[in-house]
Amino acid sequence: MAHFSTSQGGRALMKLVTAQVRLFRNILDSTPVPIQPDITCFVGKNESGKTAFLHALYRLMPARPNAILDVPKQYPAWREKKDRQAMDLEEVRPVTAVFELEPVDTTAIIEHFGSNVLKSNTLELSRAYSNKSFYALKTDEAQAVQNVLADVKIPQASLSKDAKSRKTFTELANLAAAWKKSGADRPAEVAAGTALEAKIKEKLSGKTFAEVVWSLLSDRVPQFFYFGDYSKLPYSVKIRELLAKKPENMTDDEATARSLLGLAGAEKDYLLNTDYERRKRELENVANQITADVLQYWSQNPTLRVQPDITQVTQATPQGQQSVLDELKIRIWDDRHWLTLPFNEHSTGFQWFFSFLAAFSEFEDHETPVVILLDEPALGLHARAQADFLRFIQERLAEVNQVIYTTHSPFMIQPGHLERVRMVEDKGRDVGTTVTKEILSTDPDTLFPLQGALGYDLAQHLFIGPHNLVVEGTSDFTFLTVMSDFLKGKERTHLDAKWSIVPVGGADMVPSFVALLGNHLDVTVLIDSRREGNQRLSGLAASGYLDKKRLITIGDILGRKTGDVEDVFSVEDYLSLYNTAFSATLTTSDLTGEDAIVSRIARHLGVDRFDHGKPADALLRKREQLLDGFSAETLSAFEKLFAAINKTLFP
Repeated sequence: MAHFSTSQGGRALMKLVTAQVRLFRNILDSTPVPIQPDITCFVGKNESGKTAFLHALYRLMPARPNAILDVPKQYPAWREKKDRQAMDLEEVRPVTAVFELEPVDTTAIIEHFGSNVLKSNTLELSRAYSNKSFYALKTDEAQAVQNVLADVKIPQASLSKDAKSRKTFTELANLAAAWKKSGADRPAEVAAGTALEAKIKEKLSGKTFAEVVWSLLSDRVPQFFYFGDYSKLPYSVKIRELLAKKPENMTDDEATARSLLGLAGAEKDYLLNTDYERRKRELENVANQITADVLQYWSQNPTLRVQPDITQVTQATPQGQQSVLDELKIRIWDDRHWLTLPFNEHSTGFQWFFSFLAAFSEFEDHETPVVILLDEPALGLHARAQADFLRFIQERLAEVNQVIYTTHSPFMIQPGHLERVRMVEDKGRDVGTTVTKEILSTDPDTLFPLQGALGYDLAQHLFIGPHNLVVEGTSDFTFLTVMSDFLKGKERTHLDAKWSIVPVGGADMVPSFVALLGNHLDVTVLIDSRREGNQRLSGLAASGYLDKKRLITIGDILGRKTGDVEDVFSVEDYLSLYNTAFSATLTTSDLTGEDAIVSRIARHLGVDRFDHGKPADALLRKREQLLDGFSAETLSAFEKLFAAINKTLFP
């Protein structure tokens, strides 16, 4: 295992897989938080610790040099004095991340030290309050030594055997030095020592093995780009002052302004050029580029145009002299009303979106890919505009970079991607902030954004979707969508794309839903065979609220009297889901009876009912490892169910 203190730097194709924050503001220990390969969404109410998590992660490898770790500012205040007596707080590592290396990331190490040197494809990176960084990577230095020796010609077998017994480059270097001192009467050893020293120098260049390994990887480690409300562009930018300012001394809004200036190319050739026409032409080019980007994802007002301009301001100096300062001012032309307004007089949502595009322009085509950290993005946007921004994240950002964002808005959560959600909750000074991917929070304020997102999605399905498949609950929704997507990928029978699946919140709600809206919507109903409400549904069908052919029961599909959606899985496959969800070891021999699988499991457990949602959640989150293991029996049963449902599209 190689360990070494590192400096910032580098390019990476590797993926961030977990991040852990501890002893940072109100976070005592988040434990390792799984990060999605594309988009991860931190959901929680105000002051829950979402921003603190992003701030800590940003400081691990900041893309901008204006972020450091600082004990007085960031260590939990209520613990600082007590903890300082027990340990050196500067040595505390408040942020740790684990990255998964791709084969291309390891090529440089293999080419330099040979094969079998890396023993793991995971790299751990952490940073202390002293602002020193550390990495941990499982390597085999002894194997690297042997690979190097394979390229060195050692004239005598005894000498070669002695060299191969060395496990580290330090041991090998000491041996080479001893051989070189053997004297003229032992020319073979002198020659071997000289050859070894040359090879070691070629591989290490005066560094340790750990230092060289890090130098080969450091240019591939992602940096973190943070953008929050304080990163928004100012209306007016003093160009000369900003260009002269060191990046580490810039505020977030100044750094964003500097990125915007960078779009205009060489400052002396364009921004500060005394030729008005040349300067104006370049500014128009910049304006056109940003306007095109904005309008691609800004549906609220497509008539806006960005109009940056450079003005000259005369200002008196303390010496009584006059100096001319160049200022960049950003105005927005509104073709709808035929006027321009200062940038800072437009909506906060537009300012945020425009500013982010300007800031990110510095990194989008940069050699160093970044992990994008967005703090409460699009908060000032209308609900439809937030949907535009989600599309922007999905289509523009996540295609190249991992994105982590925080929100408490229901419109910034995608109900079809709950696997991306991490719940953030502050549980007080003794526990601090917790972050979990399990949607089990008991705090209604924390759950509200998810409930709102699901409610809004449900409403959209009800009143927009022309073909509605009504199911009892979210478990049915999950099982049907995941299995349909899987079968579609295998070009087998799946749900028709026309369907909008509508979970109505339980079996008892299905008849009420059909009674209220069945006459107004194109509805097919999928229900379990043993439900008491089935008689009510049959009555509604007889009364014309529902076409009898559009009432599908699981039992009819499976050819049995009773059956839940869980019974479409084979017994073995559903037990695999159950065991994954509950960390259990149930087998078919543990169960008795021929009734529904959920009833048999509950009977074995000695309970009336267990949480049916957890196996569905396990399938949603671990679909890649579970789906390929499902039997032909399960896949055929779902195909039969989907064929029956699709048939009702054309009664």
